[in-house]
Amino acid sequence: SLDFWRLLYALLKQIHGGKWTESDAVDNQIRFVKSALWYHGYGRPELYQLPSDGSAGSRELLLAFSWLLHRLSLLEQLLARNRVKTGDETSVCMCEDDLPNSQKDTTEIAPEYGLEDRVDVRYLQWLNGRLRFQWRSLHAQHQEQCKLLHKIHLFTSGSHMDQILGHFSVTETDLVRQPENYKQLLQLLESETMQLEAFLEWKQLEPVYWQWMEAVLDNMAEEGNMSESQDAHVEKSGLPKENLCCPWADSLTEQIGRLSRDLMTLRDQLHKLITHRKAVWCEKVKTREEELQKEWFSVTARKIQESVELRLLDLAYLCAPKKKKKHGSCRLVFRSKHPASQMGFGRSVSKDPVSAVSATDVIRELQMREASLERELKQLQEECRRRLDEIAEGLDGVICISP
Repeated sequence: SLDFWRLLYALLKQIHGGKWTESDAVDNQIRFVKSALWYHGYGRPELYQLPSDGSAGSRELLLAFSWLLHRLSLLEQLLARNRVKTGDETSVCMCEDDLPNSQKDTTEIAPEYGLEDRVDVRYLQWLNGRLRFQWRSLHAQHQEQCKLLHKIHLFTSGSHMDQILGHFSVTETDLVRQPENYKQLLQLLESETMQLEAFLEWKQLEPVYWQWMEAVLDNMAEEGNMSESQDAHVEKSGLPKENLCCPWADSLTEQIGRLSRDLMTLRDQLHKLITHRKAVWCEKVKTREEELQKEWFSVTARKIQESVELRLLDLAYLCAPKKKKKHGSCRLVFRSKHPASQMGFGRSVSKDPVSAVSATDVIRELQMREASLERELKQLQEECRRRLDEIAEGLDGVICISP
């Protein structure tokens, strides 16, 4: 099982873009694997209860590994991340900001090493400042990289044999300057070819693997049912014997009945909650109508109008017909013939205009998302300020000074 922990550690470290060595402490490796699985939404609590010395849990690790193969397309991600890039590429994401399904409803399953209940606010402020500084440094480095790429693409324009590209990439320019480096590139390409051949072989044997995993799951289900029946026999010696042919039927029926009762109770609670919220909302509306008749009616009306306009803009954006969004790694292609769009993103070297998107479109999309996020931030700040004012009104002798 310890080797299995190390395997998952190495794979997940590559997925998350981190560096790893075999000399890392075992408990740190296991802690990282549990954190990464929890982050991706793996919800089996038996895994998080495994000891930190790696002495047990080979079957649980096998289930987690199979889950990663199926849910995250682990091998495909590794191949895409370790692909040899001969061209200048960048990651483009024009998708929505919705949380992926694999990361929803994962807040209830937390590892045993989670954050403490109390965290010093000053420590959070220090982390926020450090994050801002690192983000600015990263942004400055990215800008410098873009300037260097622009120089290389501009100076090598018209030198490439492919007229669609028209310029050299950084790797191709380095090969022109230092031809002896082609041996290293050739080794990388051969290694990638071996990985692709191994992946093709895996795809041929993959059905056999999943059939084996189904047998493993069936064995685990049988063992679980046997342990439950043994526990029930200890508690109740007079266990009925009419369902011996299906030892899991009673447990399943009991769980369905419990679930039905819980759903009925939840429905009644929701009905009561909706009725109560509706009454409270009607009372707030009446109070609000009385307040709107006072002197600051115009100010409130203007704020409401601005809020409604923002909501309408958001609704119009959401109701607009969805276009196929670009997502993934794209190659940078310099276009000097079109001043309005000098840099383009293309998934492949093709004359098909659908497979490419201009940098201007990406910048415009990012600006729209930035404006939407700024509006949402202002609304949240205003709501927090209002809640703090309400809290401060109930504190006698306390003076709140805004930073």
